[in-house]
Parts: sequence; structure tokens; C-alpha cells
Amino acid sequence: MDAEARISRPTKEEQRVAKESYEALSATLESLHATNPEIEIEETSEKIRIPLKALKLLATILKATSQGKPISIVPIATEMTTQAASELLGCSRPHLISLLENGEIPFIKVGKHRRIKYEDVTQYKALMYSKQRARIIDMMKMDEDLGLYDS
Repeated sequence: MDAEARISRPTKEEQRVAKESYEALSATLESLHATNPEIEIEETSEKIRIPLKALKLLATILKATSQGKPISIVPIATEMTTQAASELLGCSRPHLISLLENGEIPFIKVGKHRRIKYEDVTQYKALMYSKQRARIIDMMKMDEDLGLYDS
């Protein structure tokens, strides 16, 4: 099962509720001073202490959900299979393996299997995006210099 099949887009109702929740939570976060504030679950009257960082992460999740973005939380130190990493990068597994073997993305071998840190995959993806963006800008400048680009 690929990553897209496991992560689904929020429904319109989930987006609406997330938007309301995000607005309320972000307003509340501005006035919090405790490092581990206590929240109360209205339905059960149970009080739970939650680290402030976790509440801020929840606000980020709610904001993305309200915008209809699918969410996945992966610990930074997580190791990925080549299949999962290739899905995240949007490339074929053989291409990813060539990137690994050429030293462009660090990896370790566990027996015969390659494992890649999630953080390394996302750093490579950001680097490629940055290079791609720079190349597009260069191409646009060349088009302008040649008079091929109407602005």
C-alpha cells in the first residue's frame, strides 16, 4: 500500500470543524504561559496536561486540515524503505537506488535492505525543489533576453 492510499484528504465537514478548532486553539495559545497546560475534555470531564509544543503542533495540524491538506506525522529519525522514500520523492525505486549508490542521499544497509532516514529524504527533496526553481528562473531570464517572453 503506497503512502497516498494511507493518507486521505479531509472531508468538507472535517475541514469546517478543523477551521473552527484552529481559530479557537490559536487564540487560546496566545494567552497560555504554562509549559504543560491542562485541557479538559468536556464530554468526560477528564483533565489532561499536554506539553505546549504538542498543542502548537495540534494547531498546525488543524490549520492544514482546514485547508484540505492530508496530514502525516513522522518522527524525524524514522528510517524508510526504498519504496516509501521513492513514493515520497515521486520517483521510481530504481532511480532512488541510483541516487543512493551515487552518494546523493545517505543510507544504511540492514542485511540486504537499504534504509534511508526520513530527514535525509526530505532534505534532498527540498534541495531538488530549490534547484528546480532556480533553473526555471534562469530559463525565464534567457527567454526574456531573447525576446521570447512577453511580460
